[in-house]
Amino acid sequence: MKYSFLFLTLFAAAAAQAQTPASVASNQATAANNTPKVKRVVADKIVGVVGDKIILQSDIKNAILDIQRQAEGQQDVRLPTECEVMEQALAQKALVVQSERDSLPISEEEIEGMLDNQVRGFIQRFGTKDALEQIAGRTVYQIKEDFRQSFRERKQAEEMRKKIVSGVKITPTEVKEYFDKIPVDKLPYYETEIEVGELVAYPKASRDLELYAIEELTEYKKEVESGSKKFETLASLYTDDPGSKGTGGMYNINRTEKNWDPTFIANAFRLKEGQISPVFKSKFGYHIIQMVSRAGDDATVRHILKIPAITEAEIASVTSKLDSIRTRLVNGSISFGEAVGRYSDAEESKFTAGMKQCANGTYCTIDQLDKDLVTALKNIQPGTYSQPLAYTDERGKKAVRIIYLKSRSEPHRENMKDDYNKIAARALEIKQQEAVEKWFTTKIPTFYLQIDEAFNKCDQLKLWMANITKNQ
Repeated sequence: MKYSFLFLTLFAAAAAQAQTPASVASNQATAANNTPKVKRVVADKIVGVVGDKIILQSDIKNAILDIQRQAEGQQDVRLPTECEVMEQALAQKALVVQSERDSLPISEEEIEGMLDNQVRGFIQRFGTKDALEQIAGRTVYQIKEDFRQSFRERKQAEEMRKKIVSGVKITPTEVKEYFDKIPVDKLPYYETEIEVGELVAYPKASRDLELYAIEELTEYKKEVESGSKKFETLASLYTDDPGSKGTGGMYNINRTEKNWDPTFIANAFRLKEGQISPVFKSKFGYHIIQMVSRAGDDATVRHILKIPAITEAEIASVTSKLDSIRTRLVNGSISFGEAVGRYSDAEESKFTAGMKQCANGTYCTIDQLDKDLVTALKNIQPGTYSQPLAYTDERGKKAVRIIYLKSRSEPHRENMKDDYNKIAARALEIKQQEAVEKWFTTKIPTFYLQIDEAFNKCDQLKLWMANITKNQ
C-alpha cells in the first residue's frame, strides 16, 4: 500500500484534465451535434464510495488514458494498472472526507486561480476564448464550474496530507542511517551544478531613439485603423518581442496575474474588442495593443513591441555605474542580495536575492543557463564577482550584469559532504510516507466503504476490501 503524494497529485490532475472541453461538450445533449466527436469513457457506473464521495468507472479509465497521453514519447515509463489507480482514487477520497471532518480551511481564491489557469491553458490550446467556447459548447463560466469540484478535492487532499506529515522531522543520525543503506553502485551521479546570481541593469535609450520608436508604432496604428494593414501582419514583421513574433503578437492575459507588467495590463483592459491602444511605455519598451476578445478578467490581445536602440554610450554609462557597485561587493560594504534589492532592474530577481532558480532550486546545471552566462562563468571563481558584462537578454533587450558565482560542484557520486540537503530531503519524504501509510491503516476502518466486485482480485486493495461496510 503506497500512497505516494506525487501519484495522488498526478491522479487528481489527470482526473480533472481528462475532462477536456470537448468531452465536457459531449455530455451536453444540446451541444453534441455542434462539436467534434471525441473518444471518451462514459461515466456509467459507480465503482467506489468513501464516505459521501463516489468514484466513477470513467474516473479510473480517463485517469489512465490521460497518464498514458502524458507519457507519450517517454521511454521506460510504466503505466499504472486499474488496481493501482483505484487505490489512489480511494486514498484521495479518504483524504477529502477527513479534511471535511477536520474542517480544514480551503482558499476559494486559490481554487479560483487554479480554475483560471486551467481555462487559460485551454484558450492557449484552441487560440481564442470564442474558439474554446465553440468547441466545448459551453461558456467559460460553465467550463470552470465543470472543473470546480475536481480542483477543490485535489486541494483538500493536499491540505490533509500536509496536516498528517506536519509534525514529521528528520535528524542527522536518521539521514546517515538512510544513506548508509544505499548500495554504492545505486548512488546517483551528479553533473556539475552551479549556484549563480545576477545583478542586472538596463541602459536607457536616448530621447531621439525613443521618439523614433513612438513614431513607428503610431504609424502602425494608423495603418491598421485605416484598414490598409492587418495588426497580426505588422506584429509578425516588426515586433521586437520574440515570444509573440511567431503568433502575430498574440497573448492570452489575465488581469489578476502578477507576472504581467501592470502598465501593459492597465492599457489592455481599457480597450473594447477590436480597439487599438495609444502608444504607451512599459518596462520592456513601447507598445500598441489590439484587444481581440475579452471575458471578465481574461482577454486575448495582440501587441507590437518596439525597443528603442541602445548605443555604446548608454552601455558604457551603465557599465561605469555597475563597476562602482562591484567595488562595494568586493570590499564587503554591501551584500549581493542587498545590492540586487537596491540596484537591479530585473524586478523578478529581487524575490530571490538575484539567485537563478532552476529545477533543483538554486542549483543549476550548465544546460539550464544562457550561453553568455556559461561562457562568463569560466573566468569566475566561487565566491567572487565578474566585471560588468554587456549582453542581450531573452527578450532581446541590451543589458549589463554583474555575475556572482556562489558555488560550483565538480561531477561526483552522491556523498554526505556535498549532497546532505538532497539526501535529507529524500529521507524525510520516506519518513513522511511511512506516516501517511500509518494514518491510512488506522483511518480506513472509520470510513463508509463500498468497492465494486470487479476489483476483488486487486492485491493493493486488501485493506480496503477488509473494511467494506456491511449492509445493515
